[in-house]
Amino acid sequence: MKRTLFLLMLLFLAACGRPSSEPAASDYRETNYAKNGPRFKLLLLYDDRAEEAHVQFDHQAIAFFNKLTVGEGFIVDSTQNLGAFTADQLKEYTAIIALNAAPSREARTLFENYMENGGGWIGFHAAAYNDSRTQWPWFLRFLGGGVFKCNNWPPQPALLELDRKDHPVTRNLPDTYVCPATEFYQWTPEPRENPDIEVLVSLSPRNFPMGLKDIVYGGDFPVVWTNRNYRMIYINMGHGDEQFSDATEQLLFINALQWIVSNDPNGNPLDK
Repeated sequence: MKRTLFLLMLLFLAACGRPSSEPAASDYRETNYAKNGPRFKLLLLYDDRAEEAHVQFDHQAIAFFNKLTVGEGFIVDSTQNLGAFTADQLKEYTAIIALNAAPSREARTLFENYMENGGGWIGFHAAAYNDSRTQWPWFLRFLGGGVFKCNNWPPQPALLELDRKDHPVTRNLPDTYVCPATEFYQWTPEPRENPDIEVLVSLSPRNFPMGLKDIVYGGDFPVVWTNRNYRMIYINMGHGDEQFSDATEQLLFINALQWIVSNDPNGNPLDK
């Protein structure tokens, strides 16, 4: 009797088909192998003369992105001097990953032309730092208009919240997560005030007051955003040697890379 009931149950489940949450076979794509060599090239921009905590992050980030090339899926080059490249050479890179470094004054026009013609940019932490001494109006517009206002000190972990849960960069991240210890920058005016800026992740208000020496008491505090006018994303994290200790943080970085690369105006190299 039990055997009969069990068989009837199996027949019933088969008749009902797959659960609605399971994709149909037609929804899947065939595995896409890079059979014709590397799909794209990245250029990592860093500065070994920066403060120690920034250099620590930079070196770990260089190792992180190079490790992602396993299987020769793409090529990573590194430089401390963007001005050493010609415009044609820079076009070979689908994105520049700025690790706590911005282009020198001599390379600003080169970088502007690269971005205005569809170049990609992922900026970490101090790569976006600017104040009254920077005197680079284009870069200010590129970032969304915010100049440095303040930061917490010392570096510490913090609770982050997703502003967009459906964006390709955040789609598989938890609604909230604790970021490893870093220094968080606050900006004025707040990037969210710019209609061209799409904020993806923010510091949770539950962190305030935050800091022991330099204390942040509140205010809007985006930490990951993109400017819709460019193929760019800014990620506030990038201070010290703890950023790659957390799987969620690593996933955020990989998602950002995949999103920037997949939107190359010359075609998505991940589809090659």
